[in-house]
Amino acid sequence: MKIYSNLSLLILVAFFISCATQNIEEPMTPAKIEKEIYDQAQERIKSGNYSMAIDALESLEKRFPFGKYAEQAQAELIYAYYENGLYESAVVAAERFISLHPRHPNTDYAYYMKGLAKFSKEKELLSNVPLLGELTYKRDLTQAKESFDELTEFISRFPESSYVEDAKRRMLFLRSLISKQEIEVAEFYIERKAYIAAVSRADYIISNLPNSREFQKALEIKVQAYDLMGKEDLKNQAAEVLKKFIEASNKKTGEKS
Repeated sequence: MKIYSNLSLLILVAFFISCATQNIEEPMTPAKIEKEIYDQAQERIKSGNYSMAIDALESLEKRFPFGKYAEQAQAELIYAYYENGLYESAVVAAERFISLHPRHPNTDYAYYMKGLAKFSKEKELLSNVPLLGELTYKRDLTQAKESFDELTEFISRFPESSYVEDAKRRMLFLRSLISKQEIEVAEFYIERKAYIAAVSRADYIISNLPNSREFQKALEIKVQAYDLMGKEDLKNQAAEVLKKFIEASNKKTGEKS
């Protein structure tokens, strides 16, 4: 009976020791810490708390630069910066990702977001303009031109990307905005007899925005500027290009009808 009692006591002690051992938390290894920070960043992104998500992703990059989630965190940091309105930081993060991972599956996304960040910054600046159609020669569209160039490069590099259609839609807006501005500036220069400057603005549209509605107007400005400068040869060359363009446009219109 004594032996049975001792045996029961030993079993009971072993049981409590086992329970106590199970309640002791496992040590936090670097891998677990990394995953915990990454999961925290994901939750913050899902809830729209981009500022705190940035803190988590930056911490992850700093503490685990070569960790399991490093590359994904770098891509998501671009998105978090963008959604938080930190467009310059988004551009820098995108450029860094492209530099570090030129052949990564998400590299197309980095190129796309780089152009999108500059586009959104331009839209933000335009929000201070009362009427979009009333831009003047004083309006600086450097950011818009950079965005157009970035999105053009993105489409050229990744024509099959799922982001291409959205990039094209944004480029339509930018093309219209920039071409109208260039024509307005060119006309401003014509009025002030700065004919070479007017030709330069027209040439920008001809070279960079051949599909814009203002293309014909740009050719007309070249003809006008060279005429006012008394440069007959250049005027005739520009007039010939204008004539061919009008003929081609009329032919296309006739074929459609």
